[in-house]
Amino acid sequence: MTDAGQHDAGQQTAEPEDPAADPVAEPTERTATDATDQPVRDEPASHTPATTGARSDDTTTPADRRRVRDWTPFLLARAAHPRQALLTAIGMGVAAALEGRPSRELALICATVLVGQCILGWHNDLVDEPVDLAHERTGKPIADGRLDPGTVWFTLCCAVLLVVPLAVSNGVIAGLCYLASVVVGMVGNVVLRRGLLSFVPWAISFALYPAFLSYGGWGGSVHGPPPQILMVVLSALLGVGVHFLLALWGLVADNDDGWTYLPLKLGLRMGAGRLLALTLVYSVVVVAAMLYVGHEVGLSQ
Repeated sequence: MTDAGQHDAGQQTAEPEDPAADPVAEPTERTATDATDQPVRDEPASHTPATTGARSDDTTTPADRRRVRDWTPFLLARAAHPRQALLTAIGMGVAAALEGRPSRELALICATVLVGQCILGWHNDLVDEPVDLAHERTGKPIADGRLDPGTVWFTLCCAVLLVVPLAVSNGVIAGLCYLASVVVGMVGNVVLRRGLLSFVPWAISFALYPAFLSYGGWGGSVHGPPPQILMVVLSALLGVGVHFLLALWGLVADNDDGWTYLPLKLGLRMGAGRLLALTLVYSVVVVAAMLYVGHEVGLSQ
């Protein structure tokens, strides 16, 4: 064989040598491949913490919301019967606005009534704690243990210290009339509410509202004229209607407890649906009569 043939044979022999088939080169090849593939493999891993963090935030959101709902100020607001308190304050503010009272007096009236109504709401839930617990009523933070009764009593006492100067700032006589309505409401939470005379505290409390507005003004020394007698009577009738409306939602439980108040007696005879419709019509008629009397003769004498 010539040198050229040997050279060709050597080339043919060298050509089949594949680095991939070389056991020594194979690890080097794979190592290089692994090195080039490493960033690709690391991409999902680099996104994993962000994805995990997002999921963690989503799962903790309901817990955060529960913690906010269980925050003591929110529980106190819920125990104050906020809808009734706000509606009463707004109603009194509207009545005063129809009489042409200035803005600062409207703000003072609304603040006074709102604090007084919160006192009544807290006192009502404190008194009703055993009943609410027995019937497992929802929306009662004192009865379900989320709100400590001692905290509510402390807040109620602070509110009393606030409502007294607020009420007197409307005028001494006007302030005493409103404070008397709050006292009557608190007494009604304890006595009379389970019997046929349950409507009496409501009638008396609402009958004092026109006096509070009529005698009131800005400053403790103010002394307005007395209210119209017809307006006082209509306000008392409205209080009875409000009592019926609020009592309708607890007729079944109160009947099981052996209560005998007037809305329950009528509800058992007429049915809750008919009594609700009749009470709504009654309340609308009374409010319309109050608007008419207020327009024709006014609130004050």
